[in-house]
Amino acid sequence: MPASQAALEIEELSGAGRGATIRVSGDWTFGALSKRRFRLARVAADLQQRPARALRWDLTGITALDDAGAVWLARALRSAEQIDVDPRFRTILTQASQGLLVQRPARGIDPLAGVVRIGQAGIEFGFHLRDGATLLGQLVLDLVRVLRRWRDFPLLELSANVYRAGVSALPVTMLVGFLIGVVLTYLSALQLKRYGADLLVINIVGIGVVRELGPLLASIIAAGRSGSAMTAQLGVMRVTEEIEALSVMGVSVTARLVLPKVLGLAIALPMVSFCTDVAALAGGMLIAKLTLGIAPPAFMEALPRAVEVVNFWIGLGKSVVFGIAVAFVACHYGLRVLPNTDSLAAGVTQSVVASVTSVILLDAMFAILLRDVG
Repeated sequence: MPASQAALEIEELSGAGRGATIRVSGDWTFGALSKRRFRLARVAADLQQRPARALRWDLTGITALDDAGAVWLARALRSAEQIDVDPRFRTILTQASQGLLVQRPARGIDPLAGVVRIGQAGIEFGFHLRDGATLLGQLVLDLVRVLRRWRDFPLLELSANVYRAGVSALPVTMLVGFLIGVVLTYLSALQLKRYGADLLVINIVGIGVVRELGPLLASIIAAGRSGSAMTAQLGVMRVTEEIEALSVMGVSVTARLVLPKVLGLAIALPMVSFCTDVAALAGGMLIAKLTLGIAPPAFMEALPRAVEVVNFWIGLGKSVVFGIAVAFVACHYGLRVLPNTDSLAAGVTQSVVASVTSVILLDAMFAILLRDVG
């Protein structure tokens, strides 16, 4: 290791449990630390998990030390007991350690704290709108460019996303759809029995599943399953600086990473929604037979008369829009992840919440706009 670079090596002590000697060497200055900040941060996180009494710090190898290096070391040495340091650097380390011990005065209750938080939330929402509009515009430009040069279209990534978001999601979505059909039919049958309107259960289950519950369930499960995976994938690429590497090589990040995910989920979600509808209707058919005595052939014969075909197409159309929204929100939050693990975890959580919220809002908008259809 060159002397000009900040180095931190851990020498495990054999037979001493988790004891170790940490040897610090090189130039611990702002310029040297900025080049190796990520590796040093990982080492510091590992050291925090160890008992301070089992660690011995050897700082005699330091060749240069400034305020930035002294603060970093002072935080690591906060509870250390065994420290060897060059006398010429002892004063600055002591000053940095004392500065970290200074406690900030307790603040009183701020009556405008709520207003400040609302303002900060509004500013953050404005940043999301700005970045989202930028990403949407870039996606449109990339789609037009790819359609003109269709040989450059990332078909492999598209097919992989269709498989991951569609085929592999079918078991869980169909199971949830089946159970929802069972519950909805059972609860409806209990009420309809009182009024002798047993056959109306077909109308309730059919329209509710095909037009609303099927697309909504499939989209919410996709947001929690596929959307979180997309955000995590892009976030890890941001942490490992792979996205920056693609940009340096001249590869469009949106065309190579975002566009296949958005199109893949837009293609896969209608198929998943259709299979969810089938599973939910199968569950409803089973409960209708057990509770109301409606035979499956009679259920299937009455279903086309109860549910018009336009409701089926409305459900599929909503699934396409929901798929685009879920994938777009997931990629948006994935590209906003900062190069640290805390930001990655927060980004995945925010992505799922925002995706589910956007799906519910879009569903409400469709319900208002299409209230006179079907």
